[in-house]
Amino acid sequence: MRNTRLPVTRSLAFCLALILISLAKGVGAQTSSPPKLTAAQWQADVRFLGNELPKRHRNAYHRMKREDFETAVNNLYNAVPKMSDDEILVGLMKLVAMVKDGHTQTNPWPTLTSGVYPIRLYWFSDGVYIQKAAPAYAEIVGARVLRIGKVSIDEATTAIAPVVPADNEMGVRQFGPMMLSVPEILSGLKIINDKKQLDILVSKDGKEQSFTIKPEGTVVNIVNPPADWLDAADKKNVPPYLTHQGDWFWFEYLKDKRIVYVKQDAVENKPDTTLADFYKRVFGFVDANSVDKLVIDLRNNGGGNNGLNVPVIINMIRSKVNKRGHLFVITGRQTFSAAQNFVNQIEKWTEAIFVGEPTADHVNMYGDNRPFTLPNSGLMVVASTLWWQDLDPRDERKWTAPEIAVDISSDDYRSGRDPVLQAIADYKPGSTISELIQSALSAATMSDFVQRYRAIKADARSRYVDSEAPVNRLGYDLLAKKRVADAIDVFKLNTEFYPRSANVYDSLGDAFAAAGRNDEAIKSYEKALSIDPNYQSSIDSIKKLKKTN
Repeated sequence: MRNTRLPVTRSLAFCLALILISLAKGVGAQTSSPPKLTAAQWQADVRFLGNELPKRHRNAYHRMKREDFETAVNNLYNAVPKMSDDEILVGLMKLVAMVKDGHTQTNPWPTLTSGVYPIRLYWFSDGVYIQKAAPAYAEIVGARVLRIGKVSIDEATTAIAPVVPADNEMGVRQFGPMMLSVPEILSGLKIINDKKQLDILVSKDGKEQSFTIKPEGTVVNIVNPPADWLDAADKKNVPPYLTHQGDWFWFEYLKDKRIVYVKQDAVENKPDTTLADFYKRVFGFVDANSVDKLVIDLRNNGGGNNGLNVPVIINMIRSKVNKRGHLFVITGRQTFSAAQNFVNQIEKWTEAIFVGEPTADHVNMYGDNRPFTLPNSGLMVVASTLWWQDLDPRDERKWTAPEIAVDISSDDYRSGRDPVLQAIADYKPGSTISELIQSALSAATMSDFVQRYRAIKADARSRYVDSEAPVNRLGYDLLAKKRVADAIDVFKLNTEFYPRSANVYDSLGDAFAAAGRNDEAIKSYEKALSIDPNYQSSIDSIKKLKKTN
């Protein structure tokens, strides 16, 4: 029962979203270039990948069309004779990434012989910045990247996206910037001409400067930078989430806020402590002390053994903080694999509020990858073999969205602020969309609800919340209580925010029909059919109303 994409602190190093299995077996960086392949050998590898990946994956065509993949394979096969090795490598990586499954990846280790550019890029809310760098490049640490190689940073992040094996945009946002430090990938994308140097334009302290960076070290340095690399973070003011680096799980009591803060970066046992025993101590402390909120921070949790989640969930359900507004979970762009399983169980069985960024995994996901090797290049590919369906089989969400969205800016990082934890400390009951909807049915009128709903929806912290279904349910609850006018107002509100949904117009039509306003009902049903001509409920309702008229 293992999802195998593990956090970077594990011995099985997770490098640039590529599982470098050879490292786990003690194989070091290659010291010489791999044998030069002929075009025919590369083409054989392309064809082998095109045939084997769909066979080995649990369902390779779940998120891509068969014809699109086969066309991409044929296009790469035909283009190989005119491509460089780096371009072919990137082409193969793109084919694998088409599956849109973060567990299905390419390991390009045998071909990465140029080292890496010793800078760690991170995509903050206000742009891509140099988060860390080798001592030789100290003056650009904390600088915003404007241009990399021959293209703007925006063009570079757009170009890298199809190369990153990821379930969703959050995986791309995490690993795409790291991959921009790999010479072969930049060469394969034609972002640079010469792998021996990277020209970069940055902005720092209001000044733009150009620098040339030389490659060194190995790919591992990008994921786990050496100890002597410099960091843009303020070492004198370190927020909790940046402390205890390398420790898979720990907790502390923020007494002034009455918050117990848990940081969990792996779903794994430690050599001397099981995850279950750790959480027993956490919940024991919570029950014995004056604790208002429990915060479980999973934003950097890349997964592990999902079989360890169950005893933790049982204790969480029993805890005194398993109440709305007292249990919070922080998610982010690295919350993946077994950590997503954990999030799913928390969502299903507890009253937790999710805060931060969306997770990097679909809520129902593919995992448990297994390797196979391309015959000529030796490139290793890992393909998912299992389908983890934790939630409703119809639940196709590409991530678990935070109810309270909070991003980290470059200035937050430099200054040692954690706006995510601060948002939890500042939380007030009734401030989220779900809480507003839950309380609306008891209100005498819907005017205050409509006003507050618009205000909360306009707040950036609510930008990931899909409230179409709960608002629709509220409308039908009002209809059941014969509050037809209020139901019409609520359904109209839903059409305002979800104008491309046939369902909201169909529901508005139901409310107009209940009010005896048949002409307006027919118009609403027709609007639904203009969006989805096969929406059967609207088709049937129009026939019924026209017969009545």
